[in-house]
Amino acid sequence: MTVTYGDFSKLDFRVGKVVEAQDIEGATSLIRLVVDFGPLGEKTILSGIKKWYAAQDLEGKSFVFLFNLEPKKLMSEESQGMILAAEDESGEDCVLIVPDKSIAPGTKVH
Repeated sequence: MTVTYGDFSKLDFRVGKVVEAQDIEGATSLIRLVVDFGPLGEKTILSGIKKWYAAQDLEGKSFVFLFNLEPKKLMSEESQGMILAAEDESGEDCVLIVPDKSIAPGTKVH
């Protein structure tokens, strides 16, 4: 499947810095991230990455996020975006997408 450039241009990818990460009580795969997007403020983002990452290892690190994703309720909490990751076909490994050098939170990804 292909998408038009117009559809792709609607997606707003931003660098965000995780300021807080916690396991969600009762959730087997979700981690709650509080993410700083600099002048755009903070968002709470829930991600199903617990199989591959410990919450405490994510704090203070920058990742790429889909910033303008419609909010969605997960485990009675609202997720306000999505962290980008690459998962192998077997589902055995997953890696988060990170900037290759330091850049300010909120920076637009092109």
